[in-house]
Amino acid sequence: MASAKVYVTLKEGIADPQGLTIMRALKSLGYEEVEDLRVGKYIELKISGYDARRIAERVREMSERLLANPIIEDYRVEVEE
Repeated sequence: MASAKVYVTLKEGIADPQGLTIMRALKSLGYEEVEDLRVGKYIELKISGYDARRIAERVREMSERLLANPIIEDYRVEVEE
């Protein structure tokens, strides 16, 4: 069984209201050193039945179809056997 990790982030130039809210909260708690903050998603899948190359292909397909919104989000896939 392999582990596939998907990191999803907003594309540059896309507004991140959740990140802005968290940054404001951190500053109100005294963390003035925070200059910028963006929020993303981390998804971990356990997959069996394929080699690492095929798993990466399948997870990229899953990301394009469901896990990420390719119009406003970028994603990166890592596979560990």
